[in-house]
Amino acid sequence: MRHFLCINDCNVDELNELLILSADLKKLYKSGKRDLCLSGKVLAMLFEKTSLRTRISFEVAMFDLGGYGMYLKPDDIGIIGQREPARDMARVLSRYIDGIMARTFSHETIVEFTQYATVPVINALSDWSHPCQAMADMLTIREHFGKLEGLKLAYIGDGNNVARSLAFACGKLGLKFVVASPEGYELDDTAIAAANESTPGTAEQINDPAKAVVDADVIYTDTWVSMGQETEKQQRIRDFQGYQVNADLLSKAPKHVKVMHCLPAYREMEITDEVAESDCSIIFDQAENRLHFQRALLKKLLS
Repeated sequence: MRHFLCINDCNVDELNELLILSADLKKLYKSGKRDLCLSGKVLAMLFEKTSLRTRISFEVAMFDLGGYGMYLKPDDIGIIGQREPARDMARVLSRYIDGIMARTFSHETIVEFTQYATVPVINALSDWSHPCQAMADMLTIREHFGKLEGLKLAYIGDGNNVARSLAFACGKLGLKFVVASPEGYELDDTAIAAANESTPGTAEQINDPAKAVVDADVIYTDTWVSMGQETEKQQRIRDFQGYQVNADLLSKAPKHVKVMHCLPAYREMEITDEVAESDCSIIFDQAENRLHFQRALLKKLLS
């Protein structure tokens, strides 16, 4: 495991190792102890998009492990490939630092980094994949249910990068994954097929949210308008009517169901305030676990 770009690039043992390490490090740091395995190491953190959870969780994780996270904001690096080719940045940075973490618009940028970098590269988010989020989510689900295999995750909304990474994670780790999206916003057939290749019958795309949540252990949603889609906002709001995670939708799911959202959440759009603040919400547990998973990933790749 040299880089971390997409969950489907990893085998089941590697993913389970990361989850176990995440839980172990979480317990260690909650006890007040530290693991300084990255003392003297530097992580370059490249951001084409603004960020709250990704930036802070990686920066804190590097500090916790004894290293340093160097934040490079959009104004510093410009749009990668326009100001300077990704292949040049990768080779220059590789001579200065010990790892590259990038939050980019284009997934191809991340792929190009791995082709030219001589240090580990982490995909902190691209338009195609959000693997760190999905793995933090798997950690959260396992904490609340004591297992992953055999559970059902119902994703309600846009078939985007988060949905794709969740489909891959479910396929690798044995969860049933049903995604309910409006017509025209479905998760691509290739992603569904890839998840089902890992575990046959894992992933299913439908259009009916009420049907999706039947027997669901987890209901998951994300914003209808991602960064870079602002010009489509009003059209998307109209198209996603009926896909809100609200009390009515929860009434069609089992009583034990948990609700997740990768944040930022736009209350009263994709999720109601009532549900986000309810006892079934584990939204802030999953936000916290971004830190614990990132800490494990950095130890695995950089130590």
